[in-house]
Amino acid sequence: MIRFAADEDFNADIVRALRRRLPELDIIRVQDVGLSGGDDPTVLAWAASDARVVLTHDVSTMTQHALDRVALGQAMPGVIAVHQRLPLGQAIEDLVLAAACSGAEDWAGQVQYLPLR
Repeated sequence: MIRFAADEDFNADIVRALRRRLPELDIIRVQDVGLSGGDDPTVLAWAASDARVVLTHDVSTMTQHALDRVALGQAMPGVIAVHQRLPLGQAIEDLVLAAACSGAEDWAGQVQYLPLR
């Protein structure tokens, strides 16, 4: 199963719902590992070292930094950018689907956006 890292600004209600729906899901908030206030490159480097797909609402800078890592040939286990206007229920369902139906290798080097299309 995918290991997730929720960016500092990621909706805590989504994180709680994912933990309830998938108790076996390995999801951690970056602030719980001492990365509060860390910039995007720092968060991405940590996520790469811990093999975690980053969940973020930052559809501009975090995604660009992720793509920069890929272009430089650096490890990037994946980023899922969730639009802030996406209804919570849909975001949760899409993330449950992603976690249950894919593996970490499916996300490596990828930046994907919710809603899933």
